[in-house]
Amino acid sequence: MDDLKRIREALQKAVAAISPFVPGAVKADQKPMGRGPVTEADRAADRVLREVLLREGEGWLSEESTDDLARLDKRRVWVVDPLDGTLEFVAGIPEWCVSVALVEDGKVVAGGVSNPSTGEVFLGSVASGLTYNGKRTHASALTKLEGAVVLASRNEVKRGEWEPFRSTPITIRPTGSVAYKLALVGAGLADATWTLTPKHEWDVAAGVALVKAGGGFVECLDASQPTFNNPSPRLSGLVAGGLALRVQIRALISRFA
Repeated sequence: MDDLKRIREALQKAVAAISPFVPGAVKADQKPMGRGPVTEADRAADRVLREVLLREGEGWLSEESTDDLARLDKRRVWVVDPLDGTLEFVAGIPEWCVSVALVEDGKVVAGGVSNPSTGEVFLGSVASGLTYNGKRTHASALTKLEGAVVLASRNEVKRGEWEPFRSTPITIRPTGSVAYKLALVGAGLADATWTLTPKHEWDVAAGVALVKAGGGFVECLDASQPTFNNPSPRLSGLVAGGLALRVQIRALISRFA
């Protein structure tokens, strides 16, 4: 519970640090080697998260911090994305969030996601379950794919990667921020999500924690369980959803992807 309190406090203070910046009216710089946009809001949130979360003996992995491989020797590591969905933030689309996860021995044990634009806060751990805006919730209990709401990456949809799935019985909803998508699935506000392109640990760690806390399933494209605090913090595509849909989702992806 101490860890969840720390996550909650970190999310609140990071959101406060971002609040002076107006979504849709923020200047963005480009990271080196085409790694996407970054804003002063990203950097401000990163500083606050580090100040609130990090304690002696713990490791740190953040999209906006230089990677210190000393984290590999730590049992407990914070994996954070100070502002996941920077493209949406810059465009003024309310699908971005602050994402925080605690990893122990390579596995996520707790996480939190806050979307300041919508006022949504997802907080949970494998041990205690999941809350959405302070109320207990859980992943989808849907048993059939017919009518299932599946959240898709806006960029993947634009590139045409979801076209094969349009003839299937699912409802595709383009949504920004992979952390936010996973949080919505963990809370049962959508039935599933998957990405067919690689992601970094900071993109998905908190969302993985929330899906697990909500009783859903989450795994890599090869059906293995994602692990964290790796030397190279990069994961293959990820699949998540209500537990009863796992077999059907895997069959659908195998058929069309």
